[in-house]
Amino acid sequence: MVDEVLSQNEIDALLSAITSGEMDAEELKKEDKEKKVRVYDFKRALRFSKDQIRSISRIHENYARLLTTFFSAQLRTYINITVASVDQIPYEEFIRSVPKMTILNTYSVEPLEGRLVMEVNPNIAYAMLDRTLGGMGSGVNKVENLTEIETILMTQLFEKAITNLQEAWATIVDIDPVLEDFEVNPQFLQMVSPNETVVVVSLNTTIGEESGMINICIPHIVLEPIISKLSVHYWMQTSSKERDVDAYEKLTKNLQQAQIEVKALLGESTISIEQFLNLNKDDVIGLDNTIESPLILAVNDAPKFYVQPGKYKNKMSVQIMEEFKGGNEHGE
Repeated sequence: MVDEVLSQNEIDALLSAITSGEMDAEELKKEDKEKKVRVYDFKRALRFSKDQIRSISRIHENYARLLTTFFSAQLRTYINITVASVDQIPYEEFIRSVPKMTILNTYSVEPLEGRLVMEVNPNIAYAMLDRTLGGMGSGVNKVENLTEIETILMTQLFEKAITNLQEAWATIVDIDPVLEDFEVNPQFLQMVSPNETVVVVSLNTTIGEESGMINICIPHIVLEPIISKLSVHYWMQTSSKERDVDAYEKLTKNLQQAQIEVKALLGESTISIEQFLNLNKDDVIGLDNTIESPLILAVNDAPKFYVQPGKYKNKMSVQIMEEFKGGNEHGE
């Protein structure tokens, strides 16, 4: 039995139907008592939770931003890449969905097993190639008859983009991606069995005036060792880093050389404005401190120590008696 969560629109539609009389509430109650069974297709096994799919989506949102920056710098034109969708489907369905002639880059991602595939729409791929060769970036589809030089140039472009994939996955696992194969016909690409579940990340890609899709196919075998790391609780954990001893010592040394202002306060007093205006030479203002009371030593205007005044090497000085812990000797 499967519980379904209705969207707000579906709830509103049901309420509207009941209110208008199109649907009988009593009939709905009878239907609810009956067991509802959803047909399960074992060929489309859902092996990843929504949590894990969201994590994969977050990784590739970062990857899309990195690719946008990388290709913009390489091709020197307007590039925009965003995540369109993240789905889990059988590998056979992915192969059927790609064009008969397209750009297929196969990457190994050690230490993870298996390989992942990046399928690049021919219009996008050729727009990249055209920009690399100094053109305006037109997306003429001539993938089926790429020359040897064009194949090498395109391979080099996707090899350079490997560091972005490595950086995007660094939050989960350190991988060492290597471009293993460059293919144009999906029929020659057999990575896993047809019924194997794969995650397909679709990226909306715009290069100048051309637009298309980049699809990344990740088989379950690749993600299996790190599935636990794709859950939310893993992202919420804070990694404890060991202290860098050298950096700590440098920071300590630099802080010790910082200049601070130190003042010894003889005492305080309060007078009226009228008294202040009538002050004359030889007038005396009494402070709240007695002769026997210690003074307060302030560091950057914050009281820190009790001190007693004196003389040291013919200079007025103070001697620290104890730490100031808030308040004064009168309890104020």
